[in-house]
Amino acid sequence: MTLRPRASPPFSIPPATGTMHILVTNDDGPPSTQSSPYIHSFVKTLQAAGHAVSVILPHQQRSWIAKAHFAAQVVKPTYFRPGRLHQDDGTTHAKPLQTQSGSDGADEDWVLVDSTPATAAQLGLFHFFQDRGPVDLVVSGPNYGRNTTSLFSLSSGTIGGAMEAAVCRKRAIALSYAFFSRNHDPDIIAAASRMSVKLIEHLMNDWDDGVDLYSVNVPLIEGIEGKKVMYTHALQNYWASGSSFTEIEADDGEDEDPEEKEMVIREQQETNQGEESSAKKRGHQHRHFTWTPNFSDVYQSVETSEPGNDGWAVKEGLVSVTPLKANFMHVPGLKGELKL
Repeated sequence: MTLRPRASPPFSIPPATGTMHILVTNDDGPPSTQSSPYIHSFVKTLQAAGHAVSVILPHQQRSWIAKAHFAAQVVKPTYFRPGRLHQDDGTTHAKPLQTQSGSDGADEDWVLVDSTPATAAQLGLFHFFQDRGPVDLVVSGPNYGRNTTSLFSLSSGTIGGAMEAAVCRKRAIALSYAFFSRNHDPDIIAAASRMSVKLIEHLMNDWDDGVDLYSVNVPLIEGIEGKKVMYTHALQNYWASGSSFTEIEADDGEDEDPEEKEMVIREQQETNQGEESSAKKRGHQHRHFTWTPNFSDVYQSVETSEPGNDGWAVKEGLVSVTPLKANFMHVPGLKGELKL
């Protein structure tokens, strides 16, 4: 990786080298082989590299929620003690189990909040972990699935958590792992975590002065540590197949578990198995709707795009690094008075 050095941005400047205090959040919740299979490996790899890691997460799956907060909600934390790596034996408690920990946070409880990734980032920065010193970097992720192209990125809770940190004047990285099959090999996950930590350290030592946050996508493939790392831009794409919702009878789907449904949607996202479906009915009828986005729109846009965007990079098995500003950029050329 050869990237030219840049001046640091004028905010929250951490040490250029050495140990960092890294705040980790996500939108997938605590470790789970079904819904959040990467975060435990990533945290342990950060700690093994010598960094102090503080972890605050939504208490359950909060994907597709962007940078939302739940207005007027009283946020209540619980405390999670990780179990064995890649095993669903962590435990959640109403009160903290440990009030003191080592300098790297390895023995410290993870904080879970009944809210969103953006809220978790806020609380982690300003209300928890204060005894451990200032946070140098916020990492949101690793997301269970890619966050490439504008269609995914605009709704991503992973990017939303990093965006919240960026508007709080903290350096932030949204980290996503793009899987291509349901075989989540622990060795491939471990390699992706090592690659991610190496890349994070590089970005922190070479932060571009115009960047508020980076969106990083790491493909979960064999040999990822030997793959190229590319600066990319987010591919602008659009839903082309009509509605992302399917009409269902009002009494259908009442007992369906939302997390199980989200898992089906996620697997369609990563394996390009989304199906266009629309129940055509005439006239006004009482009915419900279920979210069934056609992810083939995304993959078709990537297939027909020019090289250089984030979707293309992941398709080619490369690591994508997309520099972002924490705003909605205006369209140039339109200015002055509108005369009606």
